[in-house]
Amino acid sequence: MSDTIIELEDLKLSLPSAAGLVNILRGIDLKVARGSTAGLVGPSGSGKSTLLMVMAGLERPSAGRVTVADEDLSRQNEDGLARFRREHIGIVFQSFHLIPTMTALENVAVPLEFAGRADAFARAEAELRAVGLGSRLAHYPGQLSGGEQQRVALARAVVGDPEILLADEPTGNLDQATGAEIIELMFELHAKKGTTLVLITHDEVLAGRCEKVIRLRDGLIEKIEAGGSR
Repeated sequence: MSDTIIELEDLKLSLPSAAGLVNILRGIDLKVARGSTAGLVGPSGSGKSTLLMVMAGLERPSAGRVTVADEDLSRQNEDGLARFRREHIGIVFQSFHLIPTMTALENVAVPLEFAGRADAFARAEAELRAVGLGSRLAHYPGQLSGGEQQRVALARAVVGDPEILLADEPTGNLDQATGAEIIELMFELHAKKGTTLVLITHDEVLAGRCEKVIRLRDGLIEKIEAGGSR
């Protein structure tokens, strides 16, 4: 097992548009150590979200190599990538992405049910209690505050004990106090489970809490700095 859990080599991604081909990622070389924390920062349009989606196997690069958890993602078909995500990756988005017709408990149990886990609901309940939502198990997303919905999303992302947690502006739709609570939960879960954490943020203080700060600009890594401040 390698000490590097994410390795990107000369990663490029271009997409067609009405104005022609748009080069979103223009040659990314990056290594993320197993069990570490990394913050992705940069101006809007610098390629942060696209880079995160490539790490998750949700976007295929135009060129280059993507190795995650010792798997070459370029060799996986769509079914293989879905299975890979289920086994190795948890993702938290800015906009929650909960299923509105399912309760909090059902939302968190879904990935375990897809994996055929008999203990899906017991595990989901334990994870919801771990994020402080033991009294909200039967509530639907529309009955929960934004902060509570993001706690459900976080519980769903980590319920399968993924090796990697990817977070794209996880506090973007929350007020400052609620956002701070979500961030504390994420770092606590990282410390407790040893999960590799990669997060996109515009908050320099938050980025500085990560062990590595990766600065993107125009689809390239501009600089990598040491973080680790509390």
